Amino acid sequence: MRRLVRRYQALPIRARLAMLVAAAVAFAVAAVSVTCWFIVERKLNEQVAKDLQKTAQPQRGVNVDSVLATCPQQPNGSIGSGLRAHGTYYYLQLVRRDGSACVSADSAGRVETTPSDTGVIARADRSGGVLIDPVLRDGVDSKGNAVRVLTQPLTLIVPGGQPQPYPGTALQVAIPLKATHDTLKDLALILLLVSGIGVLGAGAAGLAVARAGLRPVDKLTEAVEHVARTEDLGIRIPVQDDSVDEVARLSRSFNSMTTALASSRDLQQQLIADAGHELRTPLTSLRTNIELLSRSEETGRPLPPADRKDLLASVKAQMSELAALIGDLQELSRSEGQRGERVQVVSLQDTAEAALRRARLRGPELTITADLEPWFVRAEPSALERAIVNILDNAVKFSPENGTVDVRLTGGVLTVRDHGPGIPEDELPHVFDRFWRSPSARALPGSGLGLSIVARTVRQAGGEVTLARAPDGGTVVTVRLPGAPTPPPDTPGD
Repeated sequence: MRRLVRRYQALPIRARLAMLVAAAVAFAVAAVSVTCWFIVERKLNEQVAKDLQKTAQPQRGVNVDSVLATCPQQPNGSIGSGLRAHGTYYYLQLVRRDGSACVSADSAGRVETTPSDTGVIARADRSGGVLIDPVLRDGVDSKGNAVRVLTQPLTLIVPGGQPQPYPGTALQVAIPLKATHDTLKDLALILLLVSGIGVLGAGAAGLAVARAGLRPVDKLTEAVEHVARTEDLGIRIPVQDDSVDEVARLSRSFNSMTTALASSRDLQQQLIADAGHELRTPLTSLRTNIELLSRSEETGRPLPPADRKDLLASVKAQMSELAALIGDLQELSRSEGQRGERVQVVSLQDTAEAALRRARLRGPELTITADLEPWFVRAEPSALERAIVNILDNAVKFSPENGTVDVRLTGGVLTVRDHGPGIPEDELPHVFDRFWRSPSARALPGSGLGLSIVARTVRQAGGEVTLARAPDGGTVVTVRLPGAPTPPPDTPGD
């Protein structure tokens, strides 16, 4: 059985569908055929019983004593005259208590008697003249042919038209079953032939339906194989807009998947290209500075102490810039699933205060004011703090000396406003692009990824971030984050 199951599972899906359809039709046809055969058999048997009952009518004008008197000289022989079988295809005979039979001359033959036939006589004798029900059974004649036999007490029509049972004798009528059996055999053959044709037709129809139904799956398979072979993510499977079946849904899902993969690959390639471009400048500067240091050592002409100090400071600054750039790239390369594992309810007030402490260390000459109200959000704590730090770093970087930075948090809206030169209107649409830097700020340290990280972090937390020019100069960054249920207070001792 397991081997058959394994062989079935190894078949193509078309063959399996065709086999399932053929099996279902075969079961239905078999059930109908068997039911039809049994119904016809019952109807034919009922008709035979009716014919036998019609033939086994009370006998009129028969001298039973004289008929039976001839039987001792001719045991189980013909009755010579009297009883009529109404056609040569009937069997007609009288049965006595001892089981011997007197066969009518018009009978088609002699029927073998059984104890059930003599039992009819015994019951009739005990009934006291009351008519009893006949016995219907299957039997054989003297040649072994199958017959249907009806045995009932012999009843005579006496003068006056009244039926009267004759004691000690039963009338036995039989009819051959060859015609009935032949009819049932022919019917079984026809049903078998029709069933076979139906099953074969159902298998062919199932195979055709499977081919037609799986044609979209074939196209999907070809598309997947094409993508695996060529890595061409631009392929699309045509789907009708009004299709709602499973194959159409699968095709739409495949198209969405390839679109997402193509977009992801494009972003990845763009990120790699942008990162390579941004890394080229500090790496070139580092290589130049290191070559100067190395050449001065090799030639035995060391650089003046002041120049050497400036050169080492430049190398240190470039290394810091590279480290910051690599950290930003790692942040952008983290997947959504890695972020989702660390999401929790975070106090935006506490996160902003922690970011403010870091910002004050980077701009000690600035005045940073803060007005923070409690607010809880669902976000990754470290990513959210990094985003706020990036916003404050930009405010510190572009603020004038001894300037002021205003930070406010109310109703889930965090605003950071500086009093620097501000951003030109034509540059505002690009501030959240990766590696984009304002032409006026390219001389300042930075990788151009800070605001991109801010936008991504805020978007993943379900909020939005905007950047605009302040009415009286400077820049205003506005972050809106949806609130989250306040977490329960820590239990003492935890």
